[in-house]
Amino acid sequence: MEDEFHELTDRVRAELRSPQDLVAYERLLGLARKNTPAGREELARMLVAVERPLWAREIAAFILGCAGDKRAFEPLVLLLNYRDPVRCATAAHALGRLGDPRTARAAAALATNPLRTAYALHPVRLLAELRAPQSVPALIATLERLLTPHNPYWRVALACVEGLGALGDRRAVPSLTAAVAHPRLAAAAAASLARLGVHEDVPATTGPETPDEPDGGAHGHAARGAGRGPGPERGTGPGGGQGLSG
Repeated sequence: MEDEFHELTDRVRAELRSPQDLVAYERLLGLARKNTPAGREELARMLVAVERPLWAREIAAFILGCAGDKRAFEPLVLLLNYRDPVRCATAAHALGRLGDPRTARAAAALATNPLRTAYALHPVRLLAELRAPQSVPALIATLERLLTPHNPYWRVALACVEGLGALGDRRAVPSLTAAVAHPRLAAAAAASLARLGVHEDVPATTGPETPDEPDGGAHGHAARGAGRGPGPERGTGPGGGQGLSG
C-alpha cells in the first residue's frame, strides 16, 4: 500500500485550498500512521459525516479498504464509478485488498453497463485481479460489446483481452479469436489465446499502433483531470480515442 498511499496523499495535497484543509489533511495522515482501532473508528465516521470534502473521504476509504474494513466498501465503489480516472485507480487498488465478496458483483455491474463504458477501464482491471466467478462472464460480455467498427473505447477492450488471457478460462476463446481481427487488439488477443493453448496468426495488415491520444473520460492511470462526481450517464460518455479498427 505504501507507494499507492504516497501517490494519493501527494495528489490530494495539491487539492488543499485553506489552512483548515491542511489541518484536516495532517490529521488523516496521523490516523493512517497510528493504524489503531480508535483511529479506524474515526475514519469510518468521516465516511458518513456531512460536508466532508471528497479528498478526505477518499483518503479515509482508501486506508480502511486496504485494512480490510468492510465499512469502506460503498465509498470505494462510488469512487470506482467516478469520472476522474485517478480516483478510479485508487479505489480499485483498495477494493482489491478489501476482501469483500460484493466487490466483484459491483465491478461486473460497472464494467458491463453500456452507459459507463467510458469509465470501465479500472472495473475491468479489477475483475481480472479478483479472479471471481463474475470475472470471466463480465469481461467476455464487455469485450464482445466493444468489438464493433470505430468503437472509441479500445483501451477498455484491450484490458478485457489482457484480463481474459490472465484468467486462463477457455470460455473466452471465441471472443478472443474475434478480437484478433481488430488491429489495436490483435497482438494482445493472440498472446491471450496462446496462454489458453490456442495459436492464432495475427493478420498481416496489422500495423503499429498510432500514438495514444490525450487521455479522456476514464482511459489511463496518469490522467489528472478534475472529476465532476459520480452518477449515471445519459450517453456512452466522451469518445476520446480512435476506433478499434483505426
